[in-house]
Amino acid sequence: MIWVILVVFGLCAGSFVSAVVWRVRQQELSEEQGTGNKEQAKKNTNYQLPTTNYSVLKGRSVCPHCHHILTWYDLLPLFSWLALRGRCRYCGKRISWQYPLTEVSAVAVFTVSYAYWPGGVYGVGDWLMLIAWLLTSVGLLALLIYDLKWMILPNKILYPTLAVAVSGRLVYILSFEPDKIDALINWALSLLIASGLFLLIYTASSGRWIGFGDVRLGLILGTVLSEPLNSMLMIFVASVLGTAVILPALITGRRKMTSRLPFGPFLISATFLVLIFGQGVVDWYKDFLG
Repeated sequence: MIWVILVVFGLCAGSFVSAVVWRVRQQELSEEQGTGNKEQAKKNTNYQLPTTNYSVLKGRSVCPHCHHILTWYDLLPLFSWLALRGRCRYCGKRISWQYPLTEVSAVAVFTVSYAYWPGGVYGVGDWLMLIAWLLTSVGLLALLIYDLKWMILPNKILYPTLAVAVSGRLVYILSFEPDKIDALINWALSLLIASGLFLLIYTASSGRWIGFGDVRLGLILGTVLSEPLNSMLMIFVASVLGTAVILPALITGRRKMTSRLPFGPFLISATFLVLIFGQGVVDWYKDFLG
């Protein structure tokens, strides 16, 4: 039953992520139009009619092509996309692969997190941290997609995700952590590494090498990992992932050394890997140091 619940909630979470990404993007474009930057807003081919309600909580889902309001049976995660063969029921235009891939990815995060949760999921404290992570992962997945598509980490997703992560960590420390002072110190050091390093780079380069969104993202990731060694490992793994992606592109000439590359997706992916599978590496390193 737990696995069924995880799959269902994962599919729903993935569908919600796609809705958040699209609506926040349209909100940003609408605000550009409202501030007089109409030409910049209209350059984006996904720009919608300004009368559309883009509210994440109250807005109705519509087809991005014909703007037809979608019904509940058009929005069944994964199943509607498969039943309609990846096309809109009303205008027949193709629906992006992003939607089913996001839903499947969310299911993978939910199920893998439960299956390999460090120390297992047994007591109330374990369930609290797992649920807090799953809720936080929804926001992180939205940030990953948004950064990949537009190289921006919007505050409208960053701040709610940070609030969820901080709330879960605080409740766990106050309710279940035996050494609260030590836990708070480790959390602070984790934030210093995960966010402080990016703040230093941002300040030193005047924002040329890294965006301030990565500094804010570091606050979320440092809170999720909560240990300084975990944050150090996360930055290392993210750097390896980034190098593995950019190096072939540089060799083939598809990218240049001056090309912009969103770093957020690598940081988020590395956080998931370190959180779920990194404890063995951290334990080995601690034994190595004696």
